[in-house]
Amino acid sequence: MVSLGGGLGGVARFALTVFVPGAVGVFVINVLGSFLIGVLMGLVPRPLVRAFFGVGFLGGFTTFSSYAVAGRPLFLLLTPVCAVVAAFVGVRVTR
Repeated sequence: MVSLGGGLGGVARFALTVFVPGAVGVFVINVLGSFLIGVLMGLVPRPLVRAFFGVGFLGGFTTFSSYAVAGRPLFLLLTPVCAVVAAFVGVRVTR
């Protein structure tokens, strides 16, 4: 289930980068994905569903492994900070 979710998340990431290319696209994807992970953790109590969406789909969707390659120095600092804040907001919104 995790690998299926990861494949679908990678396709969703690619589709979004068509509309928002470059470093800004990577930033948007990481912050949006982190927010959705926070929402998921706040709403879904079932571990297998969390694994499919959180580790699989949203793990494949977010691009933390490549943000350093595509990013500018400002994005290197802002991406992890904004992603953590977004995840926190996602959890708070759902609880």
